[in-house]
Amino acid sequence: MKSEDTPFEGGPMDGRVLPVLVGPTGQPPKTYRIPVPDAAGGPPTVLVYRREPRGHSKRLGLPSGWKYTFDPSGDTRGHRVRWPWSKPAATPDGKPDDPHG
Repeated sequence: MKSEDTPFEGGPMDGRVLPVLVGPTGQPPKTYRIPVPDAAGGPPTVLVYRREPRGHSKRLGLPSGWKYTFDPSGDTRGHRVRWPWSKPAATPDGKPDDPHG
């Protein structure tokens, strides 16, 4: 598989560059999750980084490379494809999230 050296910004990984596997389109994944083990033996903490364009080309405005930016909330809600026929996402209290009322 092909990989691309991708910089990380913010959080504990700030300033590091890691090789990230790219998909068939040549782009790295939209989110990058890094599990960090707990020193006390508890469940690991997961650091979440979101993909952003590193810059844009002058002529066409296309992304010229990617970087990962730290997401301190680690929230994955709202970052998935929403199809019209999909069930509404559930809120933390277990009830469906109804955007229309």
